[in-house]
Amino acid sequence: MDNKKDDSYYLKKLKKDIDFITAHMQDIDEEDFSADEVLQDSMMFRLVQISENARKMSDSFKAAHEQIPWGDVYGLRNRIVHDYGMVDLHIIYSTLVRDI
Repeated sequence: MDNKKDDSYYLKKLKKDIDFITAHMQDIDEEDFSADEVLQDSMMFRLVQISENARKMSDSFKAAHEQIPWGDVYGLRNRIVHDYGMVDLHIIYSTLVRDI
């Protein structure tokens, strides 16, 4: 089994988290999202995972995909992790349904 952690490895992890978000946010409106703490926690965990795996992508991959707002991806993770009780759920919801 190949345990090499390269861009391909991290892309698979990113895709898995994105697919999870897409599947579980389908038909969820902002009011439903705001009322469901378990869903909020689950989605924020996935956003943190996406950020952490994106950070591990090679510089050459990031340079080749500069249309992705890498700084925003990392910044969202930091807001979730360090300001958890103060996270703006509107921004999280918008990120989940518009950006993912």
